[in-house]
Amino acid sequence: MAICHFYAAAYEDTVEILNDGFLKIFKQIASYSPAYTDEVSSFSGWLRRIMVRTAIAHYRKNNKHRTGEMLSNEADHFPSLSENGLDKLSHKEIITAIEQLTPTYRMVLLLRIVEGYSHRQIALSLGISEGTSKSNFSKARYRMQEILLKKGGYSNYVRDYAV
Repeated sequence: MAICHFYAAAYEDTVEILNDGFLKIFKQIASYSPAYTDEVSSFSGWLRRIMVRTAIAHYRKNNKHRTGEMLSNEADHFPSLSENGLDKLSHKEIITAIEQLTPTYRMVLLLRIVEGYSHRQIALSLGISEGTSKSNFSKARYRMQEILLKKGGYSNYVRDYAV
């Protein structure tokens, strides 16, 4: 459910992705063969890949023509370099910021950072050009910066680590 929630825009989408994913898992369980000596790790990775691919398929089906939101032209605020905003960020704050992204930006950001996809793989998966993947990733990072800056006190993290 957590994997599906990351990639979904709404709770209803999360449930739909989860249901579709488990349907695929149940249909393909006979073809599963452990890739590692540790079958539990292998099986959880197999489940994760199916859920991520199901989320991608759901995105392609439902958000094909949706575009990203317009970026604001607010001035950036960067305090001194001695502060370390990374220490101030919590897991919950990062998740909350990711959830505020548009579905397009969220999908590209998560595929790139969490799943480790290349821009070429993202482009092929989502049916977009590689340049669009790079652009959406850049805009997603910028939007994350804006969200975290508005939270206050995180500008060094945003600048130094570029989300």
